[in-house]
Amino acid sequence: MPRGKVRQTDIAREAGVGIATVDRVLNDRSGVSPRTAQRVWDALRLLETRNGIGGETLRRNLVMDFILPGGPNTFMALLEQASLDAAGAFAPLGVRTRCHRVDGFDPQVLAESIRRIGARSNGLAIVALENPVVREAVNDVTAAGVPVVTVVANLSGSRAIGYVGLNNRSAGRTAGYLMGRFLAGRTGPVAVMEGSLNLSYRDHQERELGFCDALREQFPHLEVAGRWQTHDHFEEAHRVTAQALARHGDLCGIYCIGAGIRGVAGAVKESGRGQDVVLIGHDLHRYTRPYLIDGTIDAIIDQNPTFEAREALRLLVDHHLADAPAPPVMPRVEVFLRENLP
Repeated sequence: MPRGKVRQTDIAREAGVGIATVDRVLNDRSGVSPRTAQRVWDALRLLETRNGIGGETLRRNLVMDFILPGGPNTFMALLEQASLDAAGAFAPLGVRTRCHRVDGFDPQVLAESIRRIGARSNGLAIVALENPVVREAVNDVTAAGVPVVTVVANLSGSRAIGYVGLNNRSAGRTAGYLMGRFLAGRTGPVAVMEGSLNLSYRDHQERELGFCDALREQFPHLEVAGRWQTHDHFEEAHRVTAQALARHGDLCGIYCIGAGIRGVAGAVKESGRGQDVVLIGHDLHRYTRPYLIDGTIDAIIDQNPTFEAREALRLLVDHHLADAPAPPVMPRVEVFLRENLP
């Protein structure tokens, strides 16, 4: 991302950190605490405002709205907090954020929320269902002059100005590769825990496609024996995982595509098969970390909610400054094992 007149040495001085830390933050490299990273971004925005980069262009206060799925989804709770925290870096430009949690599996509810909230917003960042009703709502809002950015899950064929999130096909292929390597020649069935109902989120669709492609191409001796829907809820995930383990006594691997992995891990641990079943899932947080440490979860593929919220907000602000189309912003696919936890 171009930084105009702001130098890394100036950012480091303003934030009270070293130049190497600034470089790591601006290039989305690991090894910097969220609090320190936020100081760097706050310093950057403050310096941009002082130097007249964009600050004179925004003639009014802007309200940006995040529309996220509701329910007990730990990652979405982290993204919600990140969306509110990100506003601090843009406050000198007169920007503030609001966050709304809605029924993430009902396209009609999501579409209505997009239209209702969009009518009184200067920009929307949404986790989109892959559905024509949602696509039409996004297109209607953008036609009315309100920019929309998709976060975490992209929306095909829409007029959203940009996407911030993982390359989910690559994330799924990474999970498939890890599954095959961790099983080290073992044969047996592998279960897929689908988060959203009928894979209604595009990120879940792409992860499953990538996972199955990697197994088929590189580990054809491993077969996906079944798919269970967790509804991104840890209690349902626990229930269906227990079913899968009971049905397949030789189950050797589980890939949890969406939320609810703490329920999956809990069922695996309670079954006493934690050392035999390879478990791979997404998102490092307070529930997945203990299961990584005790070996129940073998690998977590992480995305950075702080980065995603900040970049979504940046795209919306930059749209008001330049009115230019934004390319996809994709954080790196990061893999965490028990040995490299930050």
